[in-house]
Amino acid sequence: MTNRNRRDFLKKAGVATAATVGAATVGAPYVHAQSRTPIRWRMQTYAGPALAAHVIKPSIDAFNKAANGEMEIELFYADQLVPTGELFRAMQRGTIDAVQSDDDSIAAPVDVSVFGGYFPFASRYSLDVPTLFHHYGLKEIWEEAYAEVDGVTWLGAGAWDPCNFVTRDPIRSLEDLRGKRVFTFPTAGRFLSRFGVVPVTLPWEDIEVAMQTRELDGIAWAGITEAYTVGWADVASYYLTNNISGAWAGSYFANSDRWNEVPEHLQTLFKLCMDNSHYYRQHWYWWGEAHYRTTGGKLELTSIPEEEWQTLEDAALEFWDEIAAESDRNARVVQILKDYRQTMQQAGPPYRYS
Repeated sequence: MTNRNRRDFLKKAGVATAATVGAATVGAPYVHAQSRTPIRWRMQTYAGPALAAHVIKPSIDAFNKAANGEMEIELFYADQLVPTGELFRAMQRGTIDAVQSDDDSIAAPVDVSVFGGYFPFASRYSLDVPTLFHHYGLKEIWEEAYAEVDGVTWLGAGAWDPCNFVTRDPIRSLEDLRGKRVFTFPTAGRFLSRFGVVPVTLPWEDIEVAMQTRELDGIAWAGITEAYTVGWADVASYYLTNNISGAWAGSYFANSDRWNEVPEHLQTLFKLCMDNSHYYRQHWYWWGEAHYRTTGGKLELTSIPEEEWQTLEDAALEFWDEIAAESDRNARVVQILKDYRQTMQQAGPPYRYS
């Protein structure tokens, strides 16, 4: 049998030749990758289980499925591993690998942290937040700020729901806010205290009981969608339709060493899942804020007259200037917010109606 005939015979018999062995070798790295121990992360969100079922869990489940065994993220809920106010330091130390929260609540040691969460009257609608980050320069400013901090990488921001008051007693004027003990965010509380509100900080799981025992008079932490989703509508009676911000600005963060260990394709996958979560929240909250106002049945809607509420908005602009004076970078952010506000007002409906 000639050498050529031998090769033909071996091919027909299914025996590997040098060429087919070479082809198998090309695929070897993939096989090796699949057999490695997967990268494992522990990630904590600001949200309790009922809320996390909407704002993050589906996207993390999707990531774990799409990662195909190469990486797995174990998700923990509000205060489950670390108190929310200590999340940033815990992430720096590597106690946890990643966080979903706002900069303000986790005490991020950057000047721009005051703009995380609910910065008073910075947004009117949820679309304002991604617009400001992606088209007005906030993304680059946040990257600059976190580049100065060791151990933590800021991965991106998105929008959540508005900030309204959910209360035991009706709020129909600014005077009704005075003396009210309210669970809220640090910077929002700093602003609202000028109107007699007493900001209160409690662990997530204690909020419902605190409302029942009157340790709290109200909550300024969310919109009406969350009030119904997490059970706060069951322990409150009223919902103030005026809000101090149209959307919560929250972010994703990771321990820098752990993030750098993740292969580029899984980093890309994680960011795609972040974007998926951002997209879901846009329509879920937009649906919920109208749905529960009209069909919820548990909370009576109240309003403060617009001309009186304008007092609060005017005071917010003064507050902006005070924040701008704290650092050059904060001044840049405030100027962007002012420019954006002016653009939206000039554009008119549907961007701004007043």
